[in-house]
Amino acid sequence: MKHPYARGLAAVLVASCALLAVAGCSENGNPVDFNAGGPGSASTPVKPVDQDTRMPSGPKSEFRITRTLDDGTHIARTTLKGAKSGVTGSVWVWAPKEYQDPKYAKSGFPVLMALPGGLGSPQDKDGVTNYWVGGDIKLQENLTKWTAAGKSLPFIVVMPMLNPDTRYHDGSDIPGQQKMGTWLTDDVVDLVKANFRTFRSRDGWAFMGSSSGGFASLKSVLKYPEKFKAAIASGPDIVPDSPMWAGHQKEKDANNPEKLAASLLKKGGPEVYIAFQAGGKEGAGVLNPIRRFREKYGKGPIHTTFQVIPGGRHNAWDYQKGMETSSIKFISDQLKAPIPSDS
Repeated sequence: MKHPYARGLAAVLVASCALLAVAGCSENGNPVDFNAGGPGSASTPVKPVDQDTRMPSGPKSEFRITRTLDDGTHIARTTLKGAKSGVTGSVWVWAPKEYQDPKYAKSGFPVLMALPGGLGSPQDKDGVTNYWVGGDIKLQENLTKWTAAGKSLPFIVVMPMLNPDTRYHDGSDIPGQQKMGTWLTDDVVDLVKANFRTFRSRDGWAFMGSSSGGFASLKSVLKYPEKFKAAIASGPDIVPDSPMWAGHQKEKDANNPEKLAASLLKKGGPEVYIAFQAGGKEGAGVLNPIRRFREKYGKGPIHTTFQVIPGGRHNAWDYQKGMETSSIKFISDQLKAPIPSDS
């Protein structure tokens, strides 16, 4: 079910991004290096604080600033040419202020893959964008606030494009189409590992998404529980519904969260943690499928919560209210925090 008002949200975000471009920061377009505390020189490599910490492996990508927060942290964009998927597209990243703190220079950081709803609109000059980058939504400012309040881990936020064109790809490798599932769960992950201090284990990897991005988040964690441990799925589709699946039922089933959940229950693990969210005003078409999924599959290794946001509608602003109330803490409690060191 693709919500018709997703396009309305996209139109608002186009206008907002245009205002940001006019008001913009003087740093926009400048290169930025996120490799703070990276592997160092060949003669003096940095020793990680624990065995789970993975130092940036390279090669470095070229990131250019698109927005600077009041605390001096940057959101930056790069173009990724996916080695495994063959997909080329934009990826935005943000590292919290803790990432630059010398006491964490030897530690990995948890990663939150933030996926948009709709088609990921608006568009930038280089292709489809991801609305979580915008200063109107302020996801990064909110995460900074929630981290200070003890509700959230200091996540590296990774914001890839979700669809390469004006069709819904369901975050999947649909036969005959671009391999968006491989792009999200392999190529974008490899980009992050190449450029940031991360964790080797799945304890450092989670998804967050709204609407069709919520579906992709839910599906990715259930399909690859050995790689990703948790997700926040806001107002998600529960089953794949792209028209491009026609004639490919076997592949569609392999990307169906209900069937993936049934398989995970049969296997008995690994354990995953899904924080469902929906606005109270979204209606039965959104709320009831989530309730049915939890009733049937929310047991054993599949741990779920459901935050109904009072008065909430199907949009990124209201979904962040649910994140602040409980959802960001639910997944943060299951993931690994950066580890301080004295030297």
